[in-house]
Amino acid sequence: MPSNKKLLVLPGDGIGKEVMNEVLRVIEWFDRKRLATFEVTEDLVGGSAYEAHGTPLHDDTLRLAMGADAVLLGAVGGPKWETLPFALRPERGLLRLRKEMALFANLRPALVFDALVDASTLKPEIIRGLDLMIIRELTGGIYFNEPRGIETRPDGTRRGYNTQSYTEGEIERVGRVAFELARKRDNRVCSVEKANVMESGVLWREIMTRLHQAEYADVELSHMYADNCAMQLVRKPKQFDVIVTDNLFGDILSDCAAMLTGSLGMLPSASLGAPDNSGRRLALYEPVHGSAPDIAGKNLANPLASTLSLAMMLRYSFDLSEQASLLEQAVQNLLDRGVRTHDITGPGMTGVSTTEMGKAIVAELERLGG
Repeated sequence: MPSNKKLLVLPGDGIGKEVMNEVLRVIEWFDRKRLATFEVTEDLVGGSAYEAHGTPLHDDTLRLAMGADAVLLGAVGGPKWETLPFALRPERGLLRLRKEMALFANLRPALVFDALVDASTLKPEIIRGLDLMIIRELTGGIYFNEPRGIETRPDGTRRGYNTQSYTEGEIERVGRVAFELARKRDNRVCSVEKANVMESGVLWREIMTRLHQAEYADVELSHMYADNCAMQLVRKPKQFDVIVTDNLFGDILSDCAAMLTGSLGMLPSASLGAPDNSGRRLALYEPVHGSAPDIAGKNLANPLASTLSLAMMLRYSFDLSEQASLLEQAVQNLLDRGVRTHDITGPGMTGVSTTEMGKAIVAELERLGG
């Protein structure tokens, strides 16, 4: 049995607590079956942390995250905190976690389950069998670089400004993640930028080309402008295997790819740091969806994105591929049998609640691996 690993659970805001309860149900099953055991600590982030501590991420919580083998996060934010100063908004807690943990590579799969082909707004023949991965650089670029701010100009008008820049090292390390992952998939990487109008894009393309020639010539590399990539994702998404891009474009393109699958409630993500000398890397796993305050507390949220984030954690942080595949198979089987939450129900189907879906996952795990 794998030894205990330190796991920090941050449910966050809105539906975060509801979906995380079902993830904990699955974790308890793995522990009970002695397939994977974790030392679980729970804490606050986002709006809930602001309510308790006056900050979206307490320093003590950050210390727990830095000492954990992995962090599982629910979702942050909501209209309740939209009037707060920018630095105190819930999302700043998540951004600080990513920055302080140096989680530079965000992995967002877009996988279409056969049972959910009709849930997509695209034609079935366009998205059936879709399985792509977007790798987004997460700690650099326009979201973090200085100078940034809002200033009042001499004529009394105001100007908002942000800085887009990347170093060779930042590009190389996320490029390596993309090439290494592609080797385990279909061996194809598409590097996305705007080299036609942005100097940072020119450097991005140069470094990705150099890295490919020097270390990853066995992987097929292509380049694409970000606006064209957005169009191609809805035109012919199965042309892609691994897409690697910067922070801003990755944010936009990964949400676009997410909706190809029919529901944000189905998609997990992983944010990884660099491995240390022992091979350990800090990591945070979270669903792509937000806190959905409109359905919070109604037992309607889809816990599958958070559940599949747990599967990613098992695979990428703990090398427990067999357990990850078992959990993914349980989700696949439930969908095939028409067990759906309300966001992914179809004609003639009755949606199940958040809690009912969590119980169904455990029951299917019991059937598969009990």
